Amino acid sequence: MTSIGAFTFVLHSHIPYARQAGMWPHGEEWIHEAIAETYLPLLNALYDLAEEGIDYKLTVSVTPILAEQLADPLIVEHFVHYAAERSAWAAEDVQRFSESGETALRDLARYYHHLYARILTSFNDRFKRDILGALAELQRRGLVEISTSAATHGYLPLLSRDSSIHGQLATGVAAHERHFGVKPKAIWLPECAYRPAFYEGETRRPGIESFLAAQGIRVFFSETHTVEGGNPVGKAAGEAIGPYGEVQRRYSIALEPHEQAEPATTFKPYWVGDAPGQVAVLARNNDSGQQVWSATFGYPGDFWYREFHKKDGVSGLQYWRVGGAGLDLAYKPFYEPQRAQERVRDHARHFAGLVDELLAGYAARTGGEFGVISAAYDTELFGHWWFEGVDWLKEVLRNLAANQRIELTTASGIVEQHPPDRVLNLPESSWGAGGGHFTWMNVDTKWMWPLIHGAESRMEGLAATGAANPGRLDAFIDQAARELLLLQSSDWPFLVTTGQAKEYASERFVEHLERFNRLAALIEQDACDSVEAQEMLTSLAERDNPFPAIDPADFAERQGRAGS
Repeated sequence: MTSIGAFTFVLHSHIPYARQAGMWPHGEEWIHEAIAETYLPLLNALYDLAEEGIDYKLTVSVTPILAEQLADPLIVEHFVHYAAERSAWAAEDVQRFSESGETALRDLARYYHHLYARILTSFNDRFKRDILGALAELQRRGLVEISTSAATHGYLPLLSRDSSIHGQLATGVAAHERHFGVKPKAIWLPECAYRPAFYEGETRRPGIESFLAAQGIRVFFSETHTVEGGNPVGKAAGEAIGPYGEVQRRYSIALEPHEQAEPATTFKPYWVGDAPGQVAVLARNNDSGQQVWSATFGYPGDFWYREFHKKDGVSGLQYWRVGGAGLDLAYKPFYEPQRAQERVRDHARHFAGLVDELLAGYAARTGGEFGVISAAYDTELFGHWWFEGVDWLKEVLRNLAANQRIELTTASGIVEQHPPDRVLNLPESSWGAGGGHFTWMNVDTKWMWPLIHGAESRMEGLAATGAANPGRLDAFIDQAARELLLLQSSDWPFLVTTGQAKEYASERFVEHLERFNRLAALIEQDACDSVEAQEMLTSLAERDNPFPAIDPADFAERQGRAGS
């Protein structure tokens, strides 16, 4: 049977650097929760499908800073304690609810006790405590493509120096290759944030695609509106971009757009701006994406699914289901796992049918053109926020693999097997509010950016010092580069803007800035040989230890150049 189109899930996995940076509600437990509730269940599902002989394909993005943490022995040790502790809490709940005669809660507590025990067994025995290795094995089998991101998820369009953009990407690609054994072909740009080439005075700053081409990246992902035009998803017609919209508009005169013979669509990949034939873009398909993301009709809001926000006052375990639209937390009914699984199967069949319908519709509208769908989500949505989400992914892949009209593929597979036939000059964009930079650059976060920009320029000087004096200062300059990358994480301004962890994020930002400045001062003053300086370096290198092979030369001055 002839295929009518191709489909890939794109799952973006990211947790900011949280190693030894506090515990609940912010800090290292972010990683432990994600391992227990998302990453291990997902690996179990993918390995189960492989053992069934299901020839599935999907794309899984792992940010370099997340990979560094998942491979860290300290985090592995702490996770084992975390999972065992929660299994014990559930066992205590079994006893507590048995004594109080609450049989429904007792049975749910037993369900959780078994769940955490299985997760711990999977981690120790099935995957040998090596999440990255387990994922890499699926890639070697041709079932998964592992895509990358910038090193610490830095918000690339707002970085002031091309050295920093290059450093974020080069460090990230090198870390990816070290963990997974191959260079990545696909990348999830942090926050889907893109900007084209533009002039800054007399200097032409390269577009993001030029930096990707220099790293051998073949494809990146964007939001729907970046390719299709129109309003960003969730933005009402006429809604203002926000007070920092001028940051976006400054790039609008950079390049003349290519002639558009037809509107662009999310059903096709396109070559991008300055890198035709080298770097392509795949945009998120909104019609399929809203089946999960929509607050109105998205699957996770189904009344039979587990309620995320209500937790037991003793153990913190979640024993309730959504129950109804707008239902107060006090009145939530008890969770029923069997009924939830019935809804998983219903929703998986619905989604698989929708993918077929969308691809068939595109073929009908275009006279038989082959269409592609990229359904992109945060990985942590599945299992953590939407408890049944991993089971849903598993069932969707099983359903789609049985449909001979649809090719299951990966991001780079789409570009290689169905290469673009057009070039687009994309507008500056992100997934954030208004489709621009407002979520990361606004009245609450504008104080951060001059500090980041100052550190970027200062790092160029440190890189020059290191190049001129190889050897003695290397460890200090290496650590300064790590602190710069951690300072640049897009998570800090995001958490400030959303208010989810405003104080914590501000403190983390300031900590990394202060560490960078202390290191920079020692290097600039040639004061690195003292006992105090060496002790400080030892302490910081133990605390902030990602990217052991970092190369300060990647942060050397290169304004106006994306390649070597």
